[in-house]
Amino acid sequence: MFDIGFWEIVLIAVIGLIVLGPERLPVAIRSVMRWVNTVKGMANSVKSEISQELKIHEINENLNKVKHQKVADFIPELKQSTDEIKQAFDNSNQDSAKSNGDKQ
Repeated sequence: MFDIGFWEIVLIAVIGLIVLGPERLPVAIRSVMRWVNTVKGMANSVKSEISQELKIHEINENLNKVKHQKVADFIPELKQSTDEIKQAFDNSNQDSAKSNGDKQ
């Protein structure tokens, strides 16, 4: 993230030592480290939540694709089944009409 080398860290430590003194410098370092760790934890939390939401969104998209694909795949089969039922109904009507015509 930051490109800080060894000499930059030494420079910051020397300036901190001069400004804060040897008594307050360790306390300041601990405070800064707590803040840095808190920010890292929050960033990781947000990152994991976003990742989880993206996974949920992707799963929902895939589920919707499968639902629409299944319906589209079943439409020709349903049409064929409907045509077969109509044909069977027409055949039974013709058979009943013939049998009624034979009786009269």
